[in-house]
Amino acid sequence: MDPFAHSFVGGALAAAGLKRATPLATAALLLGANAPDVDILTAFAGDYLALAHRRGLTHGPLAWLVLPVLLTGLLLLWDRGVRRRLRPHLPPARGGPLWALSTLAVLTHPALDWLNNYGVRLLAPFDWRWFYGDALFIVDPWLWLAAGGACTLHWARGRAACLGWLGFWSAASLLVLATPLAPWPAKLLWCAGLAGLACLAARGAGRGPQPARCALLFAALWGAGNAAASAAAEARVATAVGVPAARVMVAPVPANPFRGAVVIDADAFYRLGEWHWLGAPRFRPGARLAKGLDHPAVVAASRHPWAVRFLTWSRFPLARVTADGTGFVVAFADARYPPQRAGLRGPVLRVAGGRVEPAP
Repeated sequence: MDPFAHSFVGGALAAAGLKRATPLATAALLLGANAPDVDILTAFAGDYLALAHRRGLTHGPLAWLVLPVLLTGLLLLWDRGVRRRLRPHLPPARGGPLWALSTLAVLTHPALDWLNNYGVRLLAPFDWRWFYGDALFIVDPWLWLAAGGACTLHWARGRAACLGWLGFWSAASLLVLATPLAPWPAKLLWCAGLAGLACLAARGAGRGPQPARCALLFAALWGAGNAAASAAAEARVATAVGVPAARVMVAPVPANPFRGAVVIDADAFYRLGEWHWLGAPRFRPGARLAKGLDHPAVVAASRHPWAVRFLTWSRFPLARVTADGTGFVVAFADARYPPQRAGLRGPVLRVAGGRVEPAP
């Protein structure tokens, strides 16, 4: 999920009462909820390197053990070296509760990342398989509204905080209302939710732990419910086309839990389609995409580091080959994000004379 969703869940945990466990509890929950994304640094290390390494080592079992210990140590150092040096009268932070809260927060991160169709390698480094919940779009406005709304009610105190939250919700509304991907009923529901949140905030209501607890319960039920619905949809599509359910994806779409983008691995090609729980029929098959992975130029190009990194991440890989007179140009893609769905572009490589290099 996006960093706001992770932060809102950490903030909601703090607002639900865990902030009272020890000094710096809120910091532990907020930082721990985002700590696994330290692997974003791989984005600066080389082309497509982030695809190969994101949501891997820092999201797996070793990270669940190591990151809380590191975070606890850093917070204790801050407590002793800065916080209590500036304010000696403050009570000291306690290591045990900080470690427990950091562990809880770190564990929320891969759980949330599993919910979307980008995937997460939950067992890395022991097993590098990707796991996909196919439950929520990577930016889910309803998770924002619930967990972020609870954080707003709890933390929006003082002019600076209120202005900060107003800025966030204004930007978020622009994103939700301006995108053509969100249906108009979702936009109306978003506006109604924000109006309700504004009324509660104006009345000073909801500053206790109960709204945050309700928001966390909603988040858990929302994620589990959408995951169950997606699994059921994938099973029905698989039955309809005669393939194993593991070869079907019904991916979430923005702000609409009733629709899904379908990709089917049908051996020689991928079949795209749409799923609509309220439609008749629910599954509507669409275009076919040839995989194109057996072409000799693709086989050669797939050994280039860019392609290796991309294919490490890809769930439904495909390639397009065009001749340029003296060789071939190979463009890799993933059927989850094809051009007709505003797709993520894969590496484009030129194969000629036994050499593979980036295409100009």
